[in-house]
Amino acid sequence: MKTFSAAAVMLAATCSTQALADTCDQLPNYATLQTHLRAVVPSSGTPSGGLGFPMWLTLVDGVGRVCAVTNSLPNSGDASSDIWLGSRVISAQKANTANSFSIGSLALSTANLYSAVQPGGSLYGLQHSNPVDTNAAYSGNAASYGLPNDPMVGKRIGGINVFGGGLPLYNARKELVGAIGVSGDTSCADHNIAWRTRRRLGLDWVPAGVSANGDDNVNYRGIVAEPSMQSDFSHPICKIAGQDGVSEISAGLPPTRK
Repeated sequence: MKTFSAAAVMLAATCSTQALADTCDQLPNYATLQTHLRAVVPSSGTPSGGLGFPMWLTLVDGVGRVCAVTNSLPNSGDASSDIWLGSRVISAQKANTANSFSIGSLALSTANLYSAVQPGGSLYGLQHSNPVDTNAAYSGNAASYGLPNDPMVGKRIGGINVFGGGLPLYNARKELVGAIGVSGDTSCADHNIAWRTRRRLGLDWVPAGVSANGDDNVNYRGIVAEPSMQSDFSHPICKIAGQDGVSEISAGLPPTRK
């Protein structure tokens, strides 16, 4: 009986591991992510309200495992001076954060977390929890960064990021199935690009959120009413040379699916 029980436990563990391993197969693949990211970066003619820089994108599944890493450069494996190298891991942090702090009934974008983690905020210190696994984030050959065999793929790097660019993914049954993180420009532009990418992926069936529209869009500090839940979960406007060229773009993003 003991032998049988041990075998049963091992079988259950194996099945569980296989189930987790298959979750990336249920999400958009590398080529699909790359196509949709390139379609919405500023070079495509779609304004983001940022500096117009190339972007990194990381996709994680529902347990935070990295499924794909790509960028919007013509040669995705070109981790050159044309793109912020540090944004590769930041994009993974954003994806991990959006997945880790969203649930089936409430979506939180990374932009929604900014105010609450400031000194005196109700979530102060959250940004120091769940640190990045640096071995997972920086191991391997840098020549593979952004390619299908990026060294982060298949690993859970952790990390918490609390400015715009990370969004949870919800399927048509409004199930949380993972998240994307986008980084490479201002954090507000990152949010806008991530939003449009998620929309093109068809994974924006957001159940509820803390934005003024009841989804997980950004609430810009100085625009939202005070006091309000939206103010509690607000984010600074990313001004360039003192000018706000982004809040109108964020307000006009496509609505989430209902």
